[in-house]
Amino acid sequence: MAVQYLLFDLGKVLIDWEPARLYRELIPDDVERTAFLRDICSLEWHTNHDRGVSFADNAAQLVDQHPIYEQEILAWGERWFDMFDGYVEGTPELMDRLKAKGHSLYGLSNAPSENWNGMLARFDYLQKFEDIVVSGFEDCVKPDPKIYKIARERMGDPAPESVLFIDDRKENTDAAAALGFQVHTFKTAAGLETDLIDRNLL
Repeated sequence: MAVQYLLFDLGKVLIDWEPARLYRELIPDDVERTAFLRDICSLEWHTNHDRGVSFADNAAQLVDQHPIYEQEILAWGERWFDMFDGYVEGTPELMDRLKAKGHSLYGLSNAPSENWNGMLARFDYLQKFEDIVVSGFEDCVKPDPKIYKIARERMGDPAPESVLFIDDRKENTDAAAALGFQVHTFKTAAGLETDLIDRNLL
């Protein structure tokens, strides 16, 4: 079936999000910083924010466990926007070309709800989507099948085979493929461009 809907992940696909960007400033030592982001403020811990847990509540337990890192743990929420550096190179231009071709673009992101208004204010390209499903408002995260169902409902419940889902994490594209979506595991905008051309979308 031809693709009729494009469903984009946001972080590391459209928006350049990298926690180490902030923590290179807070923890200059490479070994210490790597251990901190692996064992304390890990992506697994951050997923609680994506499920709707507040930054403050999620930090409290870690601060109790690792009091010497209190300021660094609290910085995850207090300096959230210092983890970002604009857009992933090339993706905004692809979105412009897709929009010019008349394609409808949707978003599906594991992201906290707490700072979502700030995200909308800082990243104009979020306004180009017809709709964005944000996990923090839905109490579930990718790769839970429930959130893909929510995304389809927000698109008007199209056949999953008519949706191309684009995400940088293979576990998320694998989950979407198991539900019948067409998928692209994002590495670079150039790779996505080639795939979109092959699918006659550009």
